[in-house]
Amino acid sequence: MLSSINMCDEKKTRCSRALCFDRHWSAAILRHAYNSFFNKLNMFSMRSQHMLSTGDTVSKWKAMAHPSLPSSLDSTLPGICRDVLSVSMESKYQCQQCKEILRKPYQAQCGHRFCVFCFKQLTSTGPTPCEACRAEGIFEESTSMLDITVAFPDNAARREIDSLPAKCPNEGCSWNGLLKDYEGQHEGRCEFERVKCEACQALILLSEKDRHNERECEARTLNCKYCKVTFNFKEIKAHDEICQKFPMQCKDCGKKKIPREKFQEHIKSCAKSKSACQFSEIGCRAVLDNGKQQEHEQMSVIEHLRLMLGVLSTVRLRPETGGEWQEDSGLGLYRGPEDAPLVGAHAAAHNVGRGGSPSVQHKVTALENIVCVLNREVERAALTLEALSRQHRIDQDKIENLSTKVRQLERTLTMRDLQLAESEQSLREMQFCTYDGVFIWKIADFSRRRQDAVGGRAPAMFSPAFYSSKYGYKMCLRLYLNGDGTGRGTHLSLFFVVMRGKYDALLKWPFSQKVTLMLLDQNNREHIIDAFRPDVSSTSFQRPISEMNIASGCPLFCPLAKLAGKSSYLRDDTIFIKAIVDLTGL
Repeated sequence: MLSSINMCDEKKTRCSRALCFDRHWSAAILRHAYNSFFNKLNMFSMRSQHMLSTGDTVSKWKAMAHPSLPSSLDSTLPGICRDVLSVSMESKYQCQQCKEILRKPYQAQCGHRFCVFCFKQLTSTGPTPCEACRAEGIFEESTSMLDITVAFPDNAARREIDSLPAKCPNEGCSWNGLLKDYEGQHEGRCEFERVKCEACQALILLSEKDRHNERECEARTLNCKYCKVTFNFKEIKAHDEICQKFPMQCKDCGKKKIPREKFQEHIKSCAKSKSACQFSEIGCRAVLDNGKQQEHEQMSVIEHLRLMLGVLSTVRLRPETGGEWQEDSGLGLYRGPEDAPLVGAHAAAHNVGRGGSPSVQHKVTALENIVCVLNREVERAALTLEALSRQHRIDQDKIENLSTKVRQLERTLTMRDLQLAESEQSLREMQFCTYDGVFIWKIADFSRRRQDAVGGRAPAMFSPAFYSSKYGYKMCLRLYLNGDGTGRGTHLSLFFVVMRGKYDALLKWPFSQKVTLMLLDQNNREHIIDAFRPDVSSTSFQRPISEMNIASGCPLFCPLAKLAGKSSYLRDDTIFIKAIVDLTGL
């Protein structure tokens, strides 16, 4: 029993040491001391059999000493960013793990406070030493262990933190209030918050996330409206080239919406589609509509037979029956065994037989004459074919040479077109360019451009570039005629853009000159003016690494209502916007 009293005295000493860490939290530390005391008392009761009579009381103390994590304190987020506070942050509001503002604070038995998310991570594998105690040089084995079973939610600290003044840290947002309201109503919902696109990893405004995912993201996925296959936006052209359901048009009959997988079948059956004669392999060069193939074959029987005869003249066949194909002046004639040369008695008998019938002899002579004529015709045709083949080879070589020259000329022409486009672009920039930091932008056809913006066909437009000096900053303006962000549908939104120039290496960065934007009253009475000085910490005003930085300016520049009716700002369907860059210090 004496050892139990000594243990209690030692525990009270440790509790007194913990109380000195923070006078503001004396009530919470006292509760922690009671929890630790009851925990030790429970261990002592398990070892001492004679104290079983106090079992009910010990059970109650054990339940108090082992609190579970309430569902209301569960959180999947670490501490709140310290930039949210409108005042300087006191150390007692800081999480010992993430070093940010405590979110749903939890207090360990050593007296240090953690976000509930951070505390759960630290104790996920069991009790762990408190690094804050080690850093402060007060580490003790018995009290400096982080254990979820003996820690408790610090509601007093939470109430103080909830009552701290807060502001939104996102650029362009003017929200301010209590930290409790920020955490419950504004955090994660601010339209000016920048979030990372899961597909292309680009940083975008939360308010523009849907539009970015649907229209602008280069890595978004699409479904082919023909074959329903899913593919990346960058592969849309390549997919159209191989899509078997892609609709095609027959150039011969004009039929549209023929799936690519059935296009070859259509070509074969299309009445107006042209194809070569089926005798093209033996020399027929006719190319006819599919509907006229049969008519051509009926009218060209003799020509096809002559072509066939010319092919057969180059073939010699020796069958086992004794018959053979023999070349005779280019004409292949079949001679059977009975037509073989005869000698001796057989020849005499054959001659007698031939001479014994004048009519047969006359017919044979006539046939021999016909064969001779056909042989000469075939020979001439063969010579003509050979000459045509040589000429064809020569023509093919000429065509190949001409094709090579045409490809070279096409490449040259493409290069010239690119050079011409660059020259035209440079000429347009020189035509409207200024070098004194003052730029007036004339926007004609306002009504048509506004309708394009409302319909989503051209929501934004860029001005020509202008410069602060000949070797100075390169800049332009970006205008949303139907508004952007908070001004969409109600205001003109005008933004200032820093562009990449040829002499950026010689300039001072970040860009810090005052910018004044004006919508000119064409009666020269009351111009609409808005001015700002750049936030040097914003990426919009750092040295550009791409063609242009992210635009920054005025989403609520001018109400659209001021341009309705007989407005002095809109005359002859034209408005004028003026930008002035303060050159002081350059």
